[in-house]
Amino acid sequence: MANQTHRGGCLCGAVTYRIDGPMRDVVACHCRQCRKTSGHYVSATAVRAEDLDVTEDGALNWFRSSPTAERGFCGVCGSSLFWRRLGGDDVSVMAGGLDGPTGLTTTTHIFVKDAGDYYDVPAGLRTLDHGAHGLKPTGG
Repeated sequence: MANQTHRGGCLCGAVTYRIDGPMRDVVACHCRQCRKTSGHYVSATAVRAEDLDVTEDGALNWFRSSPTAERGFCGVCGSSLFWRRLGGDDVSVMAGGLDGPTGLTTTTHIFVKDAGDYYDVPAGLRTLDHGAHGLKPTGG
């Protein structure tokens, strides 16, 4: 995807952000942690950390969800917004928080072995039984 500016934020507007750079196509994660934080599975793009500008962050909270990663969410409305590996160069951005058309496509489903029993993983896309944390933003 060509470099464009994209904006997004949480449900209540207390956290907003701007992305000035390429975004990776969407990866859907079915791991237990993603299902617990979102209420379903997570669909996220990824961007280089330097391309993400959190423009309103007064309500942004970070939860260390594992020894190696943390999740960003709005402390007011609870919207799940970000995932990042500690010390990493990229930030996963929840696709549902992006405003307007994104031009993104879901290309991969990961941790499919952990998928909930109440839904089917869509057929026809790449699926992995493990994580794909090596998937980088486009051009990154």
